Amino acid sequence: MLRFFVKRALLAVLTLFAISVTVFVLFFMGPADPAATMCGTKACTAAQHEQITKSLELDKSPATQYASYMRGIFVGREIGSGSTKIECDAPCLGVNFRSYEPVKDIIARTLPITFSIVLGAAVLYVLIGTSLGMISAIWRGSIFDRLAAGTALTFASTQIFFLGSLILLVFVYKTGWLPRPQYISPFTDFFGWMGGMITPWIALGLINSASYSRFSRAQMIETLGEDYIRTARAKGLGMRAVYFRHALRAAVTPIVTIAGIDIGGQLGGVAITETTFSLPGMGKTALGAVVSQNLPIVMAIVLFGAVFIVLSNVIVDMLYAVIDPRVKLGSSGR
Repeated sequence: MLRFFVKRALLAVLTLFAISVTVFVLFFMGPADPAATMCGTKACTAAQHEQITKSLELDKSPATQYASYMRGIFVGREIGSGSTKIECDAPCLGVNFRSYEPVKDIIARTLPITFSIVLGAAVLYVLIGTSLGMISAIWRGSIFDRLAAGTALTFASTQIFFLGSLILLVFVYKTGWLPRPQYISPFTDFFGWMGGMITPWIALGLINSASYSRFSRAQMIETLGEDYIRTARAKGLGMRAVYFRHALRAAVTPIVTIAGIDIGGQLGGVAITETTFSLPGMGKTALGAVVSQNLPIVMAIVLFGAVFIVLSNVIVDMLYAVIDPRVKLGSSGR
């Protein structure tokens, strides 16, 4: 167990380092000048451009800026000079190039929104998709199986911006059956939080549940054909015990892998979903930062996304040992 976590920790550090270097290199290879973007194309003098460049430390080499950025994460740093000098305490992720707001404050404001969208939708699409797939496998060839397969194919072919816009038009603006999407802290108003998140949950849940339904159906059919399932039936075990005690447990293991990767990736920012429903989460914030060449925001969100993916993979590996006792952490060269 200890060996497993040490290897995972080293891999996570190397992954985050490689990602951070890549983002920095791509940023400085870009054609846009952040100082010029902030100053604007109209009435921007050379003196103003130079002042912005110095205050944002853009006059230093990329290697120096990268070292300063990484140092700030652990011990903090000073950003800018003169009247624009900012004391950025650890973990310092830099400041917004436009408003000089600390990036960690932006993350703290947008992360709960993204968390709410992703985790709420994940509950829906994992439960709905897996349940439909398992039932379809048990009733293979039935009318239910065919309807479920057709519905899954339909939603799998649908894009989030189309389905989300359709849900907003029909159920929010036309009929008023669902409340407008908005973020309210669950600690302030739990039911208001659920109401504000229900539309993105439904849209993401319907689209993603399609793939889980098809995959869980295939896994369940494959598992039901295994020798130990036939042996369990031959011993006289009831259908409920065969399906839920033996077949379901084995079929769920690969689904946990997909769910962990999906959730980890989406926590990095569901940009299209947040844009469709006008929710200012990490994804929508990242899009704006990329357009304006706002490196600190891009760096922070990319690193957060990488951390989520690494952690989700570790959690998935740990769940393997819980779901299937035959899996041992750290064995087989893992």
